[in-house]
Amino acid sequence: QVQLVESGGGLVQAGDSLRLSCAASGRTFRSYDMAWFRQAPGKEREFVAAIKWTGSSTYYADSVKGRFTISRDNAKNTVSLQMNSLKPEDTAVYYCAAKPYDRREYYYWGQGTQVSVSS
Repeated sequence: QVQLVESGGGLVQAGDSLRLSCAASGRTFRSYDMAWFRQAPGKEREFVAAIKWTGSSTYYADSVKGRFTISRDNAKNTVSLQMNSLKPEDTAVYYCAAKPYDRREYYYWGQGTQVSVSS
């Protein structure tokens, strides 16, 4: 069982930066792939970024590539999302997600943190 708690959301202006953090409970964190998803009002939840359990591979949605960076600290059981050059279309609730490295679907989810970007 893994519990995830996000933090770091807020209201910023276009072009600003934010850093989201996700704290995970559980001794098996280092064997979990981690990801960030987001859901904007009236839209379906979408993939943002992911990092393998080893930290050796990262993946990004095209819409955030070059602006967002995902990282993890297995010693602290945390995963972060550095978001630069934010745009109004990045406005959404951002969710941290986890799955064991040998599973296909993410099935541990945080409660979400709101990111709002004004123009």
